[in-house]
Amino acid sequence: MMGEELLRLFDPSRCTFDLRATGKDAALQEILGLVAPAGSPHHQSLVDLLCKREALGTTAAVKGVALPHGRSLAVTRLTGIFARSRRGVDFGAADGAPTHVFFVLLAPPHKRAYPYLPALGRIVEILQDDALRRRLFAADHFEEFAAVIAAGHPAG
Repeated sequence: MMGEELLRLFDPSRCTFDLRATGKDAALQEILGLVAPAGSPHHQSLVDLLCKREALGTTAAVKGVALPHGRSLAVTRLTGIFARSRRGVDFGAADGAPTHVFFVLLAPPHKRAYPYLPALGRIVEILQDDALRRRLFAADHFEEFAAVIAAGHPAG
C-alpha cells in the first residue's frame, strides 16, 4: 500500500492533534468520538470493540505509538483515525512509556478484501523510521500528518 492509498483512509475531520485524555479508556472514547460522536448509535459499540481488543493485549507499541484496530458494522469502508497527544496517554505500553501517537483502523467485518492488514503493515513501516515518527509526534495539523505519510512511501 502506497502512501497516497494510506492517506485516503484518513480525513482531516477524523484526526486530532490535541488529544486531551490521559488514560486508556478516556483516550479511546475521545478518539472514537471523531468517527462516531458520543451518544451516537455506534459510539459505545466501537469503544467496546477496541476495549475488548485491548484486553487481549495492548496495541501500544514501544516508542510512544499505539495501533488500536478492529472490524465493526459501524463502518462501511476501511476508516483511519489519527490522534496525537503532547502529554501522552498511559496506554499500557510494554516499555511503560506514555503513548503519544495513535493510528486507529476500523474495517467492516463483511469485506475481507479490504486492505486492512496491508494498511496496518504500512503504518508500522512508517513508524519504524525514527525521523518520520518524530515528525508525527510534532505534527500540529493535517497537512503535516499528510506530508509524513507521503514521505513514508516505499522506495521504488
